[in-house]
Amino acid sequence: MSSTVPTSSALRALALEYKSLQEEPVEGFRVKLLGEDNLFEWEVAIFGPPDTLYQGGYFKAHMKFPPDYPYSPPSIRFLTKVWHPNVYENGDLCISILHPPVDDPQSGELPCERWNPTQSVRTVLLSVISLLNEPNTFSPANVDASVMYRRWRDSKGKDKEYENIIRKQAQVARMEAEKEGIVVPLTLEDYCIKTRVKATAHEPQLDMTDFYDDDYDLDTDSEDEIEGAEDGDDSGNGES
Repeated sequence: MSSTVPTSSALRALALEYKSLQEEPVEGFRVKLLGEDNLFEWEVAIFGPPDTLYQGGYFKAHMKFPPDYPYSPPSIRFLTKVWHPNVYENGDLCISILHPPVDDPQSGELPCERWNPTQSVRTVLLSVISLLNEPNTFSPANVDASVMYRRWRDSKGKDKEYENIIRKQAQVARMEAEKEGIVVPLTLEDYCIKTRVKATAHEPQLDMTDFYDDDYDLDTDSEDEIEGAEDGDDSGNGES
């Protein structure tokens, strides 16, 4: 059973990942903490890749991490409207990499396609970009979007219904971004510039040592077990 109390292992992992993403961002993304004193909830913003239906879009999402991260996957919920076969009406993203590694023949997913502790925020973000352009229509979260996407794909773009909805959403999202003073990249050259989030007066540069034991009631009972797993076999199987 997973605890609701953060492990110090999760805290360290998230602090290191967040620092890494500030220093070496993933192109096409901006990440920041939702609250500067909470490493377990992030705001993620995705720039629509040029030369795709999402070009010019700026799609915001919340990313929440479980207290036993990285042994359990995070979740992603879009705040910006995204019409996509793998996004539920409430914005929840359905993607293999965020599903626990259990054998579920009904899903059409292999356990190796699902979450394991060697994954990271970086690999998740890259998978999200890939999914935008290549939806999984085998088990869709939005059946109407899936049917529409297949019509668009099979007609080689002649059926414009799906394309028109996506482009309109991207245009609306871009206008919202511009209101916030955010410049959305429209060329591949600009898109590939890795966007570092600059600290502002309201967002001081974070010192990762601020997030250690004093700020959280840590589940120290599981720390030795986790560190033992890190030193030994890295299969990520954990508890059954």
